[in-house]
Amino acid sequence: MDSTISVSVIITAGGLSQRFGSNKLLEKLGDKTVVETTILKFLDYAQEIVIPATDEIKNFLIKSTIIDTKKIKFALPGKTRQESVYNALLVCSNPKNVLIHDGARPFIDSETIKKTLLQLKTHKAVVVGIFAVDTIKEVVNNKVIKTLDRKKIFQTQTPQGFDYQFIKKIHELYKNNQTFTDDSSLVEFFGENVVVVEGTRKNIKITTKEDLS
Repeated sequence: MDSTISVSVIITAGGLSQRFGSNKLLEKLGDKTVVETTILKFLDYAQEIVIPATDEIKNFLIKSTIIDTKKIKFALPGKTRQESVYNALLVCSNPKNVLIHDGARPFIDSETIKKTLLQLKTHKAVVVGIFAVDTIKEVVNNKVIKTLDRKKIFQTQTPQGFDYQFIKKIHELYKNNQTFTDDSSLVEFFGENVVVVEGTRKNIKITTKEDLS
């Protein structure tokens, strides 16, 4: 990592895993849990890792024998992902940049993290994802309205990277009731530019038990 770039990483771990049926972050991937695997992917790139976590996740990580907790801070989970991220931003130690990553995406690779950090040298908002390979159709009331140009369809993943002061200000500016499912959408809402980094198809978010296999 470029030593001139100070980086905080926010790893979201405040969800209830309702679709999964149990806390998916505590499911095992080999000898480590999902959340431990995710955290380990970022330790070499961050000066601190801030986790908006449920009590269950927080207590588990404090007792973990796999994770060195010296770099880890905890924030309160919010009612929404958006609120959880904002809570974590308030706990960050005023870094230059921040990466925001789903705790349930343990398959992120180091190359994608490096490419994201590289783009943050010249941009304030960066999102990782993949271009669509399937034919994408817009559907309303079970009827196809039109077929979209898949060359322009980008399926977003995480991490999403930002200039810290920039994304903190964006969160603080937004006071309406609309909820955004990721931070880049909030940036777009204010008309700011977001650049993309092409990631890998392996970087899935674990949503169902089938995803673990």
